[in-house]
Amino acid sequence: MTVKAERAAGRRRAIRQSAGSRVFDIVIYIVLIITGLVCLLPFVHVVAMSLSSNSAVISQRVFFLPVEFSLDGYNMVLQDPSMMRSLWITVLITAAFTAVGMVLSILAAYPLTKKELKGRGFFGFLYMFTMYFGGGLIPEYLLMNDLKMLNTVWSLILPLAFSAYNIIILRSFIQSSIPESLEEAAFLDGASYWGVLFRVVLPLSTPVLATLCLFFAVGRWNAYGDALYYIKNSKLYPMQLKLYYLMGMASDAATLAEGGSTTYVTGEVVKATCVMFATLPIIILYPFLQRYFVTGIMIGAVKG
Repeated sequence: MTVKAERAAGRRRAIRQSAGSRVFDIVIYIVLIITGLVCLLPFVHVVAMSLSSNSAVISQRVFFLPVEFSLDGYNMVLQDPSMMRSLWITVLITAAFTAVGMVLSILAAYPLTKKELKGRGFFGFLYMFTMYFGGGLIPEYLLMNDLKMLNTVWSLILPLAFSAYNIIILRSFIQSSIPESLEEAAFLDGASYWGVLFRVVLPLSTPVLATLCLFFAVGRWNAYGDALYYIKNSKLYPMQLKLYYLMGMASDAATLAEGGSTTYVTGEVVKATCVMFATLPIIILYPFLQRYFVTGIMIGAVKG
């Protein structure tokens, strides 16, 4: 009887634990669903507004589905003659910024993984110092002026191309994921440090390199603050700055001329369209890099 009672008690405990586990799982799923909806629904609302008619937006009848489908907002943005120029400028700046940033990050992170590098701790501290302390906006503006970089694309590429955070991620990845034995074998075969870097380290660092490329590209694509301060030539406006001015000029009733007729586009429609116009390229790019993004973040965070 004692053994049977113990077994029965054990089964009851297992049932209670199983029920408690199921309740916990349900609560977690509910929290995740609510969090996902909080993040997703505002974006869906903006999409619906950008595809709705002016009357529907004015009357506040648009929630999560387009009402009286219309592309007037997109037509207005695309018909701006300077919009495509700003788009191409942004693409070129983003590509150059990402390339320069990746070169600097690789050349700074790889030496920091070598124990034989004299002053390695000092350089690591120096990089970390820049993450917490900066000169401020006015000194940076004066520096850009002294370097003759105002109203040039270089003011949008060089200052932010150095990222201590990305360097630390890449250094951590190399230290934790690439065995020293592989590099030692390459050295024994006669490879130099450059040969080891290009033939061993970089091919094995694809996940974290893709992650850092995404960091650089998204950061540059979405930035407009530095362009607002450094760029006054309208022909060099990147897309985010152009959309910033376009949204600022969007009145309650912007006009769009089509074939001799005039269509009125509300400011809210124009703003929603601008948000979509600036967001879609990154949304399209992200799924292709998501696998590398997750892998690189997890592995790069293993060791500091």
